[in-house]
Amino acid sequence: MSYREEKFLSFKKSDLIPKLSYMDEMSAEDIADLFKELLDEGIYGFCFSLYEEGQGPGDIIPREQIARRMEIVAPHTTSIRSFSCTDGNELIPQVAKEFGLKTLVGAWLGDDEEKNEEEIQNLIQLAKDGYVDVAAVGNEVLYRNDLTEEQLLEKIAYVKNELDGIVPVGYVDAYYEFVHRPAITELCDILLCNCYPFWEGTSISDSFHHMRQMYYQVKNVANGKEVMITETGWPSKGSPLGGAVPSKENAIRYFINANLWSQDEDIDIFYFSSFDESWKVGAEGEVGAYWGIWDKNGKLKY
Repeated sequence: MSYREEKFLSFKKSDLIPKLSYMDEMSAEDIADLFKELLDEGIYGFCFSLYEEGQGPGDIIPREQIARRMEIVAPHTTSIRSFSCTDGNELIPQVAKEFGLKTLVGAWLGDDEEKNEEEIQNLIQLAKDGYVDVAAVGNEVLYRNDLTEEQLLEKIAYVKNELDGIVPVGYVDAYYEFVHRPAITELCDILLCNCYPFWEGTSISDSFHHMRQMYYQVKNVANGKEVMITETGWPSKGSPLGGAVPSKENAIRYFINANLWSQDEDIDIFYFSSFDESWKVGAEGEVGAYWGIWDKNGKLKY
């Protein structure tokens, strides 16, 4: 029996909801051991962090850099999520397949229609070439108000028609969008929801319960469709947001809780994120740069 099974057998296949309080009785060494075992056994998925120091969206990233980062992540997961199909991002699913990983591949949509068309056509071609297991048409487009719901529905329908059932097609956004927009929920083959207790100011002690509530809000409107958590995580550094406090201790606890739940209830989660990325400071402040399990240099943080 493994360390995790011995310590947490009472939580597996039971009606109990794991809570962070069970780790309050563990030493820092025991928590570190549990984290290491989970990572070594492998979690379902990681959001793939593409950019190294000094790089950001718009930079053309070479295959060698992607392969170098993929080699670090691949032993610890079964699946990789990518966010775009241009500027080198289209190489991510190709490299992932070389490492034997499954892929969730996204076309990044914004307010530039020419770029949107390039993203969509590349996604379709990648899927037809066998590099895609799940296709995502857009990421938080409605949250950013880059497209109207009608424009987005048209693009999702177009990709579904072009792929004709080759792979399931969905759209990624905050969990509540699927509750509030039944037309999107109806059109998607699979519901791809982002669940972030941190960004709603939830304390670490309540974070697991909140994340679980987010998931089941989508599950309750899914009409039997698969629901996948495409992003969830906790930052290790930065300014607090309400009751949500970034720290290494909180980040490791959140990682453990989310992935124990993922395994025990067979719920697919893409953890955000694989590596720290400094460019995100511009959009999110200091906290944006510290969501990785590995730091910006590829060193395991915990």
